[in-house]
This record gives sequence, structure tokens and C-alpha cells, in this order.
Amino acid sequence: MESKLVIIRGNSRSGKTTIAKRLQNYFGYGTLLVSQDVVRREMLNVHDRDGNLSIDLIRQIAEYGKRKCEYVIVEGILYKAWYGEMLTNLIRFFDGNAHVFYYDLTYEETLKRHNSSPKKTEFGEEALRKWWREKDYLGVPGETFLTNDMSEDDIFTFIIKQLQK
Repeated sequence: MESKLVIIRGNSRSGKTTIAKRLQNYFGYGTLLVSQDVVRREMLNVHDRDGNLSIDLIRQIAEYGKRKCEYVIVEGILYKAWYGEMLTNLIRFFDGNAHVFYYDLTYEETLKRHNSSPKKTEFGEEALRKWWREKDYLGVPGETFLTNDMSEDDIFTFIIKQLQK
């Protein structure tokens, strides 16, 4: 089986998890979804900082999916400074059979999405601003940018088409 790695990155509240879950449901049985928040906060209960334990575990879980799952989806904020080397190594591990998507939204759009989220009470604008990283691109060949003018449905359809090429 030829596994495809799908990396979905971007700032908090941009829509990454929603799209990743929709993709997992669309592709169905055996689609591996590795969520940074689940690994870091729920499995390991560690802070998001350079060298945290989740970096290696995300890599190990994603590598497990190669040749076992048609799609391995890794999603999260995944700051380049902390996760970039691991993600680049994963892309190589998947023999370049990877699709990298980055939510390149303005801060204003991210704040708008946060304020319309049912989870908006989990943290406020001050935290959102503190976590914000503008244009935190991986800089790998084929990295694709998802922009303000794309709706959730636009993004979902766009990614499906990219994966089926």
C-alpha cells in the first residue's frame, strides 16, 4: 500500500482540526489522524515548547501508519521552530508522498473564526495573540497555502482534489 502523508498546519482556531476530522471521515476506515493537541495535551499532558515529548511521539505514530493506512493525517499548530525538523523527516520517511497545507490566514480572520467557535470560552484574544505566528511556513516543495477567502467547504474540496492527483 502506498501511504500518503497529509500535514495540516496553522495558527490556533484556523480550522485545522475540523478539516482533518472531515478528511478522516471521508477517507474512512483505517485513516490515521494524529492530532498535535491530542498527543500533547491528552496523551502526554506537556506544554508546547521546544523539545517537548509530543514531537517524537507524533513522528512515531505517523511512521506507524506508513504501509498500514492509505492516509496519515498530522494536524496542529506545529510551529516550524519546534516541529519543522520532525515534519521534514516525516516527509522524507514517506518517500516524498506528502501533501503539506498551511492555513495562511490574517490575525483578524483567525480572531473572527475564534469568536464564532463554540469553544471560544476556552481561551481569549490575549492568548490567541500570544500564540500567533505569522507566515510560519515549513518551506518545503509543494507546500500549499489555505487563505482567508476559502470557506471550510472550499478547503475540504481543494484538499480532496490535491490528494486524488
